[in-house]
Amino acid sequence: MKGMKSKDKPKEKFGTLSDKGTYLEILQERGKTSKVYQKHQLIGLEIAELLGDESHKSFYMKLAKGINAERLLGIAKDVALRKQIRNKGAYFMKIIHDPYDKK
Repeated sequence: MKGMKSKDKPKEKFGTLSDKGTYLEILQERGKTSKVYQKHQLIGLEIAELLGDESHKSFYMKLAKGINAERLLGIAKDVALRKQIRNKGAYFMKIIHDPYDKK
């Protein structure tokens, strides 16, 4: 760019392609850690860990926001202790949405 001073030249955001690759890797790593800002988010993460169902942690957060979080956590702890259940997440949901349950 003729006639421009070095301080006026547009700066590249990442420099080289390898810098861009490492930046994306850092973002991916940072995205793997959970950040908790509200109580229902913490309860949802705990339920997902207890049930071994981390892939649905956002769903459990949403449940904890709408339903009594302490009750959900208690049920999740009870389900986690039961060794004979193969799919603890599905069993947990069956208990939560049981139409015959007198709340």
